[in-house]
Amino acid sequence: MRVYHSSSVRVEHPDVFHSRKFLDFGQGFYVTTLRDQAIKYAQRFLRRGKPAWLNEYELDDSFVSYNLKEFFCYDEEWLDYVSACRVGNVADDYDIVRGGIANDKVFRTVDLLKFRK
Repeated sequence: MRVYHSSSVRVEHPDVFHSRKFLDFGQGFYVTTLRDQAIKYAQRFLRRGKPAWLNEYELDDSFVSYNLKEFFCYDEEWLDYVSACRVGNVADDYDIVRGGIANDKVFRTVDLLKFRK
């Protein structure tokens, strides 16, 4: 399976430890199978006056040797997991987490719902 990673630098050897910790699926090396999505993300670097790289990798998609967590939809389990990861409460040992990521509108809505209670 071909995957893409947008960055301001060329990344020959992906490294999960050079990532921010409080992301949707925790600290990790984020890729997408959607080339157009990766290109749009790379364009964000260009708009900030930085170089942009579209790194491409071939990934064994059998995942047999990995501990995989997969979210097939945006549901309560997904929201709980992403919410926990975004505040650093990741209590799992998944090698790969696969699923959709949140945009900031999702969490503004969640915050509004919390304050209404």
